[in-house]
Amino acid sequence: MTGYFSSPFPRRASVGVDVGGVMVGGGAPVVVQSMTNTDTADVDQTVAQVAALHRAGSEIVRITVDRDESAAAVPRIRERLLRLGVNVPLVGDFHYIGHKLLADHPACAEALAKYRINPGNVGFKDKKDRQFAAIVEMAIRYDKPVRIGVNWGSLDQELLTRLMDDNQAQGSPRTAQEVMREAIVQSAILSAEMAEEIGLGRDRIILSAKVSGVQDLIAVYTELATRSNHALHLGLTEAGMGTKGIVASSAAMGILLQQGIGDTIRISLTPEPNGDRTREVQVSQELLQTMGFRQFVPIVAACPGCGRTTSTVFQELAQSIQADIRKNMPVWRERYPGVENLKVAVMGCIVNGPGESKHADIGISLPGTGETPTAPVFIDGKKAATLRGPSIAQDFEKMVADYIEQRYGHGKAAAE
Repeated sequence: MTGYFSSPFPRRASVGVDVGGVMVGGGAPVVVQSMTNTDTADVDQTVAQVAALHRAGSEIVRITVDRDESAAAVPRIRERLLRLGVNVPLVGDFHYIGHKLLADHPACAEALAKYRINPGNVGFKDKKDRQFAAIVEMAIRYDKPVRIGVNWGSLDQELLTRLMDDNQAQGSPRTAQEVMREAIVQSAILSAEMAEEIGLGRDRIILSAKVSGVQDLIAVYTELATRSNHALHLGLTEAGMGTKGIVASSAAMGILLQQGIGDTIRISLTPEPNGDRTREVQVSQELLQTMGFRQFVPIVAACPGCGRTTSTVFQELAQSIQADIRKNMPVWRERYPGVENLKVAVMGCIVNGPGESKHADIGISLPGTGETPTAPVFIDGKKAATLRGPSIAQDFEKMVADYIEQRYGHGKAAAE
């Protein structure tokens, strides 16, 4: 039982794009992707991080391809990942010299599942269209999709200047911010039209238009969604570190997703030094799951605590179960199909504890301050046991494990 409602807005109709076996757009579930921050030329480090991101739930992983050494490493990275059983689509992130790297390293061009092109820095002056066309022609030759990724930090200056000049000639000119937004949208659409004229099918093109302001992102993607039916990649660039980055990305993308806009997302978080890169994957999953669009991991519902819950037992138990779920999900996905729909409740007192526990698949209501030191456990809405003594937490964790095995594993099959 998930207890979620679907969005009141229909999904925006978009043309589906197959990225290495993962469908983006065309009505497919919103895809979670991530990006490495290793030196791609360092095969060992890159393989380790891609594998970690994939285990955390990233369905597509992007890697930087910025020089010959990086391009030469891509086939080895792909081969090593496959030997590890990690069959995740790799996207090559190209800037400035992507046309040259793809031409000089055909094995790299073949190993990648998608190419990312930035129309703002693919080339300048008379070289721009020629070098953009060269990458598109490579995509056609190797039958690869592309993401045309516009970023306001590297926006096509010729286009922006022309729009600014045209705006000044108007009787009632728009603000500079409005012109900037229009330039971003036009850059994406014009680039897609050029790619299609060269011969790349619409079912091989994904668009993105990233900015760092929440309101700018909402405005740009809302406009882009009305003027194009290409699959859209959502992301707030330079979102920042910690809570700020999570809140900003979730606020912007949550609004767009609720309106049916967005086919794949990446939440770009600046990690702490030596921090866990997989954090961005978890946040993306939690955003989609919280909004009711997808289910990735069992939900652990826990009360926030108040004066009735001076004990930290329920907090520690909720944290322990959540950590155990994250640790085991790579195995559980294969062993227990459907386990991602499980809901566990860990409540801290009698006020809402029994009720919340009944609404979960399995839940426990721990004693609050001054309450009898017993903890009723509810399974599938019915009271199943009452736990007592110093091992309440351990006993409940075992009951959760047994429930998962019985409902989603061989225990369920045997019972049937």
